[in-house]
Order: sequence, then C-alpha cells, then structure tokens
Amino acid sequence: MVDKVLILDSDTSLLRCVAEYLEARSFEVIRSNSGSDALRLLMREKPDLVVMDVEVSDMPGWTALARVREVTDIPLILLTGKSGEADKLRGFSMGADDYVTKPFSFAELTARVQAVLKRSRKTVRKSRKTARFGETQVDFRKHEATRGGEVIPLTPTEFRLLEALASRDGDAVSENELIKEVWDEFRQEETAAVRRYIWMLRQKFEQDPSEPQWILTVRGYGYRLVLEDTNGEDDQSD
Repeated sequence: MVDKVLILDSDTSLLRCVAEYLEARSFEVIRSNSGSDALRLLMREKPDLVVMDVEVSDMPGWTALARVREVTDIPLILLTGKSGEADKLRGFSMGADDYVTKPFSFAELTARVQAVLKRSRKTVRKSRKTARFGETQVDFRKHEATRGGEVIPLTPTEFRLLEALASRDGDAVSENELIKEVWDEFRQEETAAVRRYIWMLRQKFEQDPSEPQWILTVRGYGYRLVLEDTNGEDDQSD
C-alpha cells in the first residue's frame, strides 16, 4: 500500500523539493501552495497524512489548520519557522500530531511522517473497552469521551495518551513509556510533549486543572489516571 501525503506550503521551491524527496521514497504526494486549494484536495483525494506550513499566503496564520481540523482528524504535521513553546502548544492544542521547525532535513521530516503514520494505525488495546473517572465515560471502541451525554472533543494524540493512561488500570506510567506508546521512540527526546498534552487533557477533564483529581502527577516518574472502574468491563447500569 502506497501512503498518500498532502503537502501545503507557500514556498513553491521547498514544496517541490520535499515532494520529490518523499516520492523517491515511495510516497504518493499531492502538492498545494494555498490553503483553500489544499482543503479541496483534502476532501477529494483523502490523503493518509497532511504536512502543512502554519503560514499560507491566502489565509491568516493558523486558519488553515483550524479548517482542516473542522472536517477531519487525519494525522497532521506542522511546518513552521517558529520554535517557541507557545507556538508548539498552540499547534498541539489545535490538533497537530507533530511539529517540525524550519529549516529541517528532509530525512528528519520523512522519519516523522513514517512515525506519525505508524502511530495512527496502531490497533487499540483490547484489554479495556471503557473507562470512567468522575462524570467522564470513555468508550475506546467508539473512540469517544463523554460527560453528561456530551462528547468531549479530543485530538487523535490526546485520545492515544488518554488510552495509554487508562490501559494501566490506575497504575502509574513513566513519561518514557508514554512517549514510546503515544509518540514512538523517534520522539523520545521530546519529554515536554507529554507534559503539554497532560496539561491539555486536564483542561478538558478536570474541574480545577491546577488541582487535578483524576490525571495525577507521580513526582519524578510520570502520571496515572484515577479510574472508578478497574476491570475495563462495560457498565451495565443506567
């Protein structure tokens, strides 16, 4: 199976070079240098992954990413000339799966493309079908978290992290284990990524994110999710 990648970048020279590099490594590449065109191609071509620059000529910054996430949870890698923590956090909170800062090597980008595609295809753990903590119910078969019947929107990476925590049945899991399971070993240097995503999960699930009740820090080690059911069985009561 040939993986199809949509690349969006206003820099046509970079766009051509990246496309040729990926094509030489057996990827099918769709190119676009405008956000509006990329959205049309996304719906028509249904690629396996999107690589996109934050800044595109026909849309204000971040708008293209927001519009992609309105219509699909396809794996997505951001390209940007900004390397600040705030920009990374914003990209991840809007649903990016990975982040590559310009200038970058084509080999690194290709490795990240392969890693993100691999993660997106991992089979969900079969040992746990559901999890409950507080008023939140998570159904891993439906890939859905709800509170009071309302769906809580989660990015693919947020859901993988939540699933990795829940699969331990309340036991602690180290940051390095989470990196390998959620981001693969290619991202093991990015321990800060775990902390960013834990922060984002707490914003969505905790009544007071600064004093979490459910997603707890195990100092000097990692994190654990406090579960109200510990056997992973479906709840039979109303």
